Amino acid sequence: QVQLVESGGGSVLPGGSLVLSCVASGYFSTNCGMGWFRQAPGKEREFVSAINHDHTTAYADSVKGRFTISQDYAKNTVHLQMNSLKIEDTAVYVCAARISVGVYCYTVEYNYWGQGTQVSVSS
Repeated sequence: QVQLVESGGGSVLPGGSLVLSCVASGYFSTNCGMGWFRQAPGKEREFVSAINHDHTTAYADSVKGRFTISQDYAKNTVHLQMNSLKIEDTAVYVCAARISVGVYCYTVEYNYWGQGTQVSVSS
């Protein structure tokens, strides 16, 4: 059983910054990667960013250049540095993890999700 707990959400002005954090705790063999998704009211959940076990990162086009994802592997913690926030970034940001109970990460998809943290960008 793995639990993900997000923190760092809040309200900021356009152009402001926030840092989201997500801690994965529990028992597992391999953390294959962690990422962030977001869901705004009336919209479907969308991918924001991810960092994989091989340290590669990925970003949605909408946040590329503004957001930076990083991970403390020893602590199973992922951070999302969000700069130059826009009103359209307003959403509930949800942390997700790809956890393998074994040693293989290939084909392991996101199987654990946090409760989410609210990010509100408004003027």
